[in-house]
Amino acid sequence: MTIYDISKKSGVSIATVSRVINNKKGVSEATRQRVLAVMEEKGYTPNAIARGLGMNSMKTVGILCMDVADIYLAQAVSTLERELRRQNYDSLLCCTGGELEAKKGYLGILLSKRVDAIILVGSHFLSGDTSYIESAAKQVPILLINGYVKAKNVYCVVCDDFGSVRDAVDALIAKDRRHVLYAYDTTTYSGRQKLDGYRFALASAGIPADERMVMRCRSSGIENIRGEFDRIFESELPVDAVVTSEDALAVAAVKSALAHGRAIPRDLEIIGYNNSILARCCEPELTSVDSRVEALCMTAISTLFGVIAGKDFPDKTTLSGELVKRYSTRL
Repeated sequence: MTIYDISKKSGVSIATVSRVINNKKGVSEATRQRVLAVMEEKGYTPNAIARGLGMNSMKTVGILCMDVADIYLAQAVSTLERELRRQNYDSLLCCTGGELEAKKGYLGILLSKRVDAIILVGSHFLSGDTSYIESAAKQVPILLINGYVKAKNVYCVVCDDFGSVRDAVDALIAKDRRHVLYAYDTTTYSGRQKLDGYRFALASAGIPADERMVMRCRSSGIENIRGEFDRIFESELPVDAVVTSEDALAVAAVKSALAHGRAIPRDLEIIGYNNSILARCCEPELTSVDSRVEALCMTAISTLFGVIAGKDFPDKTTLSGELVKRYSTRL
């Protein structure tokens, strides 16, 4: 019997059960008695994990990400660890790689360490089966950064990737760029939102869809990705702008375009995504969508400690991205 089971049997939220366990305000007497009756009926005694939602927590939060070598994920982990430390919480980090079984395994390891909550960083955790996330949420709150799964005790904080890419493509079309190539490397929740935003912008402008202008980058490393752009710029495709799902892809596009005699931004405008250090190190410096990773992480931490305090929070919070204009465009 877990706090999740008490919540389900009582017909109230996990946050309400937490308030009852920790004798918090904000619960009617009738509801309090109903929850207590279920606890007594089931012989439920709050253990360290359950009380982790209240005052006597283990004060440890697990963090899962795919690989901290990724610039975006590294920044997210750094922000999360810093903010947890400010709250006098420890953190346990596991890098899972991309295999589903590894993700499940590391999630189980964190649960065995009796952490008070788990933060999943990145929408790659939603590739395929997500039942393991829903199962873990029956034991502790799960925070998901830049991905969305609807389940009890799962709280998602996402950037509006759809709207951010749509707005970037709209801005290029407004400057008479009619042949916008979109390059992406993943089909995660976030990746699909970005691709849908690109297609929506073209359709809204009355530009016919051309799948040749949608490029799935399957290589790794900027130089290898550059080879994929070389084939584009050596073809007959009339590309006059490029929007990418990641800054690394945009850097590869810049290197390839310049090698093929394309002047940036006169002949070709390029927009990256994430506004990482790569955007500022590139020459010319990249216009890029700031996906506001720090704000996402800060919101996730705020949500986490609100849940720990017994407050109700929405299962999804969306933040808007921001287009940071530099020298790879004329916007």
